[in-house]
Amino acid sequence: MTRSLPPIERAELRLVRLPLINPFTISTGTMAERVFPLVTLSAGGLEGYAEGVMDPLPDFLEETIAGAMDLIGETILPAMMGRSFENPAAIEKLLSPWRGNRMALATVEMAFWDLWAKWLGLPLKTLIGGSGEAVDVGVSLGIGPIDGTLARVESHVAQGYKRIKLKIMPGHDIELLEAVRRAFPDIRLSVDANSAYRLSDWAVLGRLDDFHLEYVEQPLAHDDIADHAVLQSRLRTPLCLDESIRSAGHARRALQADATRVINIKVGRVGGIAEAIRVHDIAAAFDVPVWCGGMLESGIGRAHNIHLSTLPNFRKPGDTSSASRYFHRDIIVEKLETMDGRMPVPVGPGIGVHLDRDALDAVTQSVQSLSA
Repeated sequence: MTRSLPPIERAELRLVRLPLINPFTISTGTMAERVFPLVTLSAGGLEGYAEGVMDPLPDFLEETIAGAMDLIGETILPAMMGRSFENPAAIEKLLSPWRGNRMALATVEMAFWDLWAKWLGLPLKTLIGGSGEAVDVGVSLGIGPIDGTLARVESHVAQGYKRIKLKIMPGHDIELLEAVRRAFPDIRLSVDANSAYRLSDWAVLGRLDDFHLEYVEQPLAHDDIADHAVLQSRLRTPLCLDESIRSAGHARRALQADATRVINIKVGRVGGIAEAIRVHDIAAAFDVPVWCGGMLESGIGRAHNIHLSTLPNFRKPGDTSSASRYFHRDIIVEKLETMDGRMPVPVGPGIGVHLDRDALDAVTQSVQSLSA
């Protein structure tokens, strides 16, 4: 086998609709199913996979599934057919003319990383400089009645998860935290507001210092850095930015402004694995820890996240919890399950997982196939 990857000979774009076991509620709404594009790239008898993390409507960030399906299926994948790309940097060059749409671009870039790693016969973690056989895992709990949340916290603490993250919003914050801290005074606890507050909510935000939180995630606007810097100057608790960090440039500016002291890296949000590594490295230069956020991914996206989390500055537990928390049946063969708060890194070339074709076909809404 030569080291040069053969030309891309086929590609497939599916729209997948995967039901959730339980609805997941955050400050922007409730999700009962995970709908996403799934890209497969084929070359040299191998396949690389990745899934998109954009939503049906632009309620997390500006991208939508409809827009991503059109850009990927009508523009990006046709431009790849029959062409040979030496490495992921060549894919970045192909994608560079397209502004924004980072989640759509990431879907293609990540599929190529998986394909390229398989061609080289190496795990993805090895190619990106990661190490280790497992990563620390926390859990994210959606908004719900306080009694029910206490029961869920107890259950996940008993399972060994290394951090509990609670979704909050105005009217569902202080009372919740008081109850959780009374019941669980010593657990590692954080909160995520998904941009639900403003600086004028200081009467509530200031009280978050009372609960010994690891961090407060994205309390203010989804595209803001300046107001987060003001808020961080008033809070003892570290802020963690998520939606505001779309690139390594955003990360640098936020860190220089002391607008964040922890960064949530979502590989789709920043445009792919290469940019996620740059965000990781910039944060490390500031001695600021990062962790890997989740978007309710299937096993394909979850496997990408696990490999990314093996990089050395992922010093806080991520959201790559057990897939069985979300899906009765995943679309991969392997069972991605935590053991005492640790998620094993899938073994084998690329992301180390294989599609369960029957399961995938059962939840596929549409298929677009392209060939050279």
